[in-house]
Amino acid sequence: MNKKQKKNLIRIIITSVILVGLHFVPAKGLVRFGLYLIPYLIIGYDILIKAFKGIKNRQAFDESLLMAIATIGAIALALYSSGDYVEAIAVMLFYQVGEWFQSYAVGRSRKSISDLMDIAPDYANIEGEDGELEEVDPDDVEIGTVIVVKPGEKVPIDGVVVEGHSSLDTAALTGESLPRDVVEGSEVISGCINLNGLIKVRTTKEFGESTASKVLELIEDAGSRKSKSENFITKFARVYTPIVVYAAIGLAIVPPLVSMAFGLNANWGSWIYRALTFLIVSCPCALVISIPLSFFAGLGAASKKGVLVKGSNYMETLSNTRTVVFDKTGTLTKGSFTVTAVHPEELDEEELLHMAAHVERYSSHPIAQSLRDAYAHEKDDCSVENIEEVAGHGIKATINGKTVCVGNSKMMESIGADWKPCHHVGTIIHVAIDGRYEGHIVISDVPKEGSKEAIASLKKNGIRQTVMLTGDSKEVADHVGSELGLDIIKSQLLPQDKVSEVERMLDDRDSEKEILAFVGDGINDAPVLSRADIGIAMGGLGSDAAIEAADVVLMDDDPRKIVTAIRISRKCLRIVKENIWFAIGVKVLVLILGALGFANMWAAIFADVGVTVIAVINAIRCMKI
Repeated sequence: MNKKQKKNLIRIIITSVILVGLHFVPAKGLVRFGLYLIPYLIIGYDILIKAFKGIKNRQAFDESLLMAIATIGAIALALYSSGDYVEAIAVMLFYQVGEWFQSYAVGRSRKSISDLMDIAPDYANIEGEDGELEEVDPDDVEIGTVIVVKPGEKVPIDGVVVEGHSSLDTAALTGESLPRDVVEGSEVISGCINLNGLIKVRTTKEFGESTASKVLELIEDAGSRKSKSENFITKFARVYTPIVVYAAIGLAIVPPLVSMAFGLNANWGSWIYRALTFLIVSCPCALVISIPLSFFAGLGAASKKGVLVKGSNYMETLSNTRTVVFDKTGTLTKGSFTVTAVHPEELDEEELLHMAAHVERYSSHPIAQSLRDAYAHEKDDCSVENIEEVAGHGIKATINGKTVCVGNSKMMESIGADWKPCHHVGTIIHVAIDGRYEGHIVISDVPKEGSKEAIASLKKNGIRQTVMLTGDSKEVADHVGSELGLDIIKSQLLPQDKVSEVERMLDDRDSEKEILAFVGDGINDAPVLSRADIGIAMGGLGSDAAIEAADVVLMDDDPRKIVTAIRISRKCLRIVKENIWFAIGVKVLVLILGALGFANMWAAIFADVGVTVIAVINAIRCMKI
């Protein structure tokens, strides 16, 4: 609770105590008026000041003016007739209770955003010539500089670990509770907290382009993008407030004048009381407060789960998603080659991998790296000589005096080795030793652990169609698509082909309300991310172009977060609609009853403050997923 909230709570308590105390004071006339004016000014002075400033700035028609007119009018009526000032003060008191409650709720929902905003580091450690660590501004650190991150500190800039090992807390960025272990060669992103060991990191980006800076930029921009619901409420309040003020004036004046015209009792006091009740009921607080709060709470809940939605307008669009289109590599699959099968002839599997890894010892090709990764003891004492790369075929080398060829079927045919085909899908690496075929190794890009679960969950959550667009071969694409349970698979596509496919799907849909989302991670996905109704970038903020073009950013590469994002958006929109219908329904009912004389100011207080509090409590539910 901040200072302003504490101050307002104290005012509410003091006013309540004075009101209870005055109930036992037998004062009358102007003395009674003066005593009751004290709690009224304590609880309502700021509302009166706002109303006055609104009139002065020619922006009078807001809830402050409505409350000021209603309560001052009620006090004037009480002074003129009954001397019962409790109603007028109670209206202002309960209005402030509602305002305090709303402020507290916003504070709670803001906390999840502010926790994420706290990821920005204040300094970076650079080792000086004397070996002492010097704290410098992260903005002053150039690319390629080695920085030191001590236990308990935030990683200030993206980079690669060049010395040391540790565990990083990535919860603020990805929503994951399990720490991530990093060793020499591991990539680290800014905003993570170093938990134990000291590590040295060579920076790969400037501070302004690092993950923490990008995240903060996305969060700051999100608040300026309003949804259709929010824009509707803003326009509604702008038109609605002056209408109800004039309607209340008409209710106070027209019926008495009509009665006088027919020679009847004008009963001015009764009609003015109804008009004041009408004003209190018509306050649009419940809508003006609860709708933005619902979206704000939803954005906070999403960020807590590692999902950054760039604005409440995208939250609203995401809730109507019916088709999800995926890129393959790096989105549904790991995006890196892995040995998935080893089929030896006479050698055992380990020995076949042993030979292949040695031949590929000095190659920088991803296939070579995957072979070295698959054989843990590649750097042994074996003699590797005469390495020769044969363009379009593969590599051959002399290992312990034996000629080992590793490559495709063309290489096997060129040396006369009787190679065998493989029924597995992937890149097939054949191995021959001294011209004799010894088997083959299958290398492929495997699906991520959560991909299959993500597709199944999307279908359970009302997604009608899941599509994969990839530039990979038809054989590989069909294999991955069928394994994951996708509905439509399109392969061998260039980036512009993906855009064309998405445009065709957009044209073929039954209604524009059926939203199409595209999920990608690479720089070549930026055009189609922009073209889709809503673009979702994933892969740990891998591609700046993809993040810039996307509307939703997943802070890690888990495709299951797409389901989380859609569920959060749908819950948020459901709560927004509940609040709109509930607030308008109750207000219309009490407005009619008040105009007819069946509802007093206590009913008006419920229709205004009570409905606001209920709507705010309902909005807070957006934070619970």
